[in-house]
Amino acid sequence: MTNLKRASLAAAMSWCAVTAFGASHNDAPLINMDPSANITDVYAFVGKNHIGQKVLNVVMTVNPLEDPGNGVNYYRFDDNVMYSIHLEKAKLKDGKPFFTGKGDIRYNFRFKTGYKNLNTILSYGLGTEAGAIMIPGDARQNFVQTYTIQRVDASGSRMLNVGNMMISPPVNVGPRTTPRYFDAQGNVIQGAMTAAELDPYTAATIYKLRDGSRSFCGQREDGFYADVPGIFDFLGVRSPGKDGFSSYNVHAISIEIPIFQIVQGNETPVVGVFATTSRPSMNVRAGTNTGDWIQVGRMGNPLFNETLVALRDKDIYNQTLPETDEATFKKYAENCELAFLLNAVFGTNFVVNGRSDLVGIFIPDVLKVDLSTPPVRLAGEDGFNRLSFIGGDTVASAFTGGQVPSGWPNGRRFGDDVVDIALTAVASGPTFENINLLGDNVSANDAVYNRVFPHAGTPHGGPTNSLHQ
Repeated sequence: MTNLKRASLAAAMSWCAVTAFGASHNDAPLINMDPSANITDVYAFVGKNHIGQKVLNVVMTVNPLEDPGNGVNYYRFDDNVMYSIHLEKAKLKDGKPFFTGKGDIRYNFRFKTGYKNLNTILSYGLGTEAGAIMIPGDARQNFVQTYTIQRVDASGSRMLNVGNMMISPPVNVGPRTTPRYFDAQGNVIQGAMTAAELDPYTAATIYKLRDGSRSFCGQREDGFYADVPGIFDFLGVRSPGKDGFSSYNVHAISIEIPIFQIVQGNETPVVGVFATTSRPSMNVRAGTNTGDWIQVGRMGNPLFNETLVALRDKDIYNQTLPETDEATFKKYAENCELAFLLNAVFGTNFVVNGRSDLVGIFIPDVLKVDLSTPPVRLAGEDGFNRLSFIGGDTVASAFTGGQVPSGWPNGRRFGDDVVDIALTAVASGPTFENINLLGDNVSANDAVYNRVFPHAGTPHGGPTNSLHQ
C-alpha cells in the first residue's frame, strides 16, 4: 500500500471515534430471544432531501433474519416496545469531537396494531373485502400498524409530538397479495434513483413530520452482507464467501432530519448516533403493560457488542447507555480478542493488548457523523467505494478543513463493507505503519439499495426469494 493510503488510513482512524466488524443480529443471549426489540443495524449519513435541504439520514433495523415466506402472521413491530434514535452533539476536547454518551435529542417511535377482520386466518389479502392490496391500509390489508413519533430534547425538558397515526406498508407477501412491490416482469422493484421510481407502497408511506423531518417505518431488505456463517466457524472464511443474510428481510425505522434541526450557530457540526429499544417494566402478553420503560437493546457501531464484548457483559451492554462504556467496556477494546483469534487461526502477529487506538475508536459506542460535509456518495453512484476511505472514497469537511471518509467510520452508509474495513483496522493498528488488508470475500449485497429516502432496499417477497425457490 502506498504511503498516501497508509497515512489516510491512520488519519481516518485517529479522527473518527468509531469502527466495528459487521452487524449486530445476534449480539447477546437475552435480546436474541426478543427479536422485535433486537437492533440489527444502525445507519447514519449526510444526504439531501426532496426539496434540496441537507439532512441526516438515520435508520435502525430490528427483527433479524426475517424469512419472507414466514406466513401466515408474518413479522411486525411490537406495540410494547419503544424504539428510540438518539443524537448527541459533540463537544471539543483537544480540538477533536468528544462524546459523553448521554445524548441530546431523542426520537421515540411507538406502534399500535389493528385488524379489520378477526374472523379470518389472513393478515393480508382479506379485511372487509378479499383481493390484492393496492394501497397501504386498504380494505384488503387486514393487519395494519400505525405509529407516532415524539421528539425529546435536553434530557426530557422539551417534548414534541412530531407525527401521529402514520401507517406502515404491508410486508411483501408475494405478487398475488402485494403485487405493487413487483414490476411487469415479476421482479421486485429496487434501486430507485428518484422518488417516482420507488414501489407504490413505500412511496405512499413516507410522511412529513412537524419539525420538517420525514419518516418511514416498515419491512425492508436486510442491507448488511457478510459471510457470518463462515466467520463464526472459527474464522473459516470461504472463497468465494457466502452472504449469510441473502434473501432475508428486517423491519426498518427511518428518519430524515434537516441539519438545522440538530446543530445551530457555533455548535460543533459533529453528531453521535445510537439506537435503543425499551419495554415496560411490567410486561404481560395478554394484558396491560405498565410501569417505567426499561432498556433492553442498544447499538451504535456495527457488531461492537457481538465481536468484542465478552459473554458475561453482553446483556449489560444492551441495558445501559454509552455513558457507561468507559467504566464497563473499555477493557474489551483495549484487549482485543478478535486480534487474538486471528493470530491463533492464521499464525499472524497482530497486536492484542494495549490497543489504545481501539479504545479511542469504540468508547463510547456511538456512530460519529461529520455534518459539515456535502451529501456523501451512495452505493451505485460514481465514486462510491464499499471500502470507504480505504478505497479512496472521501469527502471534504468544513469542520476539519480536509478530507474525511465518505462512509464508515464517518457514520455508515448502505453498502459500506464494514467487515472488511474493520478487519483491516484491527490487523493494522495500533500504529498503522503496516496496512494489512483483510476481508471475508463477500463484497456486495444481494439486492440493490434505493438512492432516495428511505434508502434501504425493497423487501424480498415470500415465494419469490431464493430461500423458497
